[in-house]
Amino acid sequence: MRLIVPQLDDYMLPCMWKKTFNVECMGCGIQRSFSLVIQGKFTEAFFMYPAIYTLMLMVLILVLHIKFQFKNGHKILLGLFILNIVIIVVNYITKIT
Repeated sequence: MRLIVPQLDDYMLPCMWKKTFNVECMGCGIQRSFSLVIQGKFTEAFFMYPAIYTLMLMVLILVLHIKFQFKNGHKILLGLFILNIVIIVVNYITKIT
């Protein structure tokens, strides 16, 4: 895995919001957090970006729902979307205060 992760780190995009305004945006840390998940550093990934696991779950359910058309898949996705927004906003507020 170490051969893959340094290559991923080389291609991470800089946050233009942070460069322009010198303040982190609500998405700051998601790339590094995903890289930590790939490395198997799950706790560090959570502390880097707490919504990483619910976002990954949402993407997985979205792909499965597109393929299999679950009866209540849209309701599950809506619930996960709202949960992710809450986690991201709360995390952002705690970061800036």
